Amino acid sequence: MDATWTWELPGYCVKYGFLAEPKGLTMREVERIFQLDPEPPVLENMNDYIIEAVHSRDLRCFAFFLHHYENRLNGRVRRFLLREGLDRYDPERFLDYKMGCVLAMLDCLREYDPAQGADFLTYAHHFIGNALLTCRMQEEAGSFENVDEYKAVRGIAWLYNQSGQSEQAAIQKYAQKNGCTEETAARFLTLAKQNRSRVPFYQTIQDEDSEETGEDVSRDNHWDYAEILWNGIRAEAVREAFEKLNYREQTLLEKRNAICMTCGRVSPISTRKTFEELAVLFEGSTASGAERAYRRAVDRLTELLVAEGAIHVIRLKQKSKTKRKKKIAAAIYEYQADCDGEWGEISFDFENGTAKIIRLADWDTMKTNRFANRAITYLLNCEDEKPSKETLIAFE
Repeated sequence: MDATWTWELPGYCVKYGFLAEPKGLTMREVERIFQLDPEPPVLENMNDYIIEAVHSRDLRCFAFFLHHYENRLNGRVRRFLLREGLDRYDPERFLDYKMGCVLAMLDCLREYDPAQGADFLTYAHHFIGNALLTCRMQEEAGSFENVDEYKAVRGIAWLYNQSGQSEQAAIQKYAQKNGCTEETAARFLTLAKQNRSRVPFYQTIQDEDSEETGEDVSRDNHWDYAEILWNGIRAEAVREAFEKLNYREQTLLEKRNAICMTCGRVSPISTRKTFEELAVLFEGSTASGAERAYRRAVDRLTELLVAEGAIHVIRLKQKSKTKRKKKIAAAIYEYQADCDGEWGEISFDFENGTAKIIRLADWDTMKTNRFANRAITYLLNCEDEKPSKETLIAFE
């Protein structure tokens, strides 16, 4: 940033400092590096922080934005690492990728014009994706001139791997689709093959324009218990709860989430079993039956972890909804705290980004409403156009 921008935070400090443990960074630390204490002022829309930062040229507002956006940023980095078959729970790598995204957002901030009508996150989405790809490119065995060449190499490698055709056929198809010469396409494929000695051909989900979608299309609308596993804090509690499950529940969770509970290794998403494959493992079961059994296993593990005090959980159910222009404009959700007690109710206005607590659930405190506020934050910040009808939210 140039000298006309300022970045001072008087009266604020880091909420979760680095513990400087001998074993190094932990996931708990790197996922919370932008959290501030005391809580920054709350604005109706996160984009208001960016608009204020642009107008005042004060990056303090950008720091407030990062405080509220950090959880979603963690999710985007995690999904990218998952698709690439990389370890999502390597703190140093996670921090490198995350800081690359923040630097990209700072670059975008200088050029962002709120008068154009687009939200900052919409404007920066492509550049954040490029930042993730740049971090990945720097880890590759091959040498690439820039991220555009790297994306082209990934694109033809993905096409060649998925089509099952000969090299020449893949080169011709890529050249025709992308408007380049066959010589250029052949050079891209050669670079991809040279790089293959270290990394597999790319399995990244792509759209019709060979651009990465930036979203994990294979994501389920349920709590993935692997998200809290091996984060330096809860691994032992998860293992103990896992051992209390029966053989079928254990198998469903391990195979579906592509994770080994013995060593904690998380495999690439491409290796996880489909519900059809899980049904074959248990004769007499159908794909839908295997999916229901898997959901019950997730719920069972969740309840065991809650009973041990390892996590807290909010169970959400959509009670009613109102649609406008094929989008959910408002809805009423029931919520339950820690899988026990009477349900509460929360009314959501998604168009205006507001929510109102109608009735508190059992175990929710009258002063902080921490379960209700967690549920409100989750649904209002949800990037999905269709919020889940039923979901679990786990937190410490």
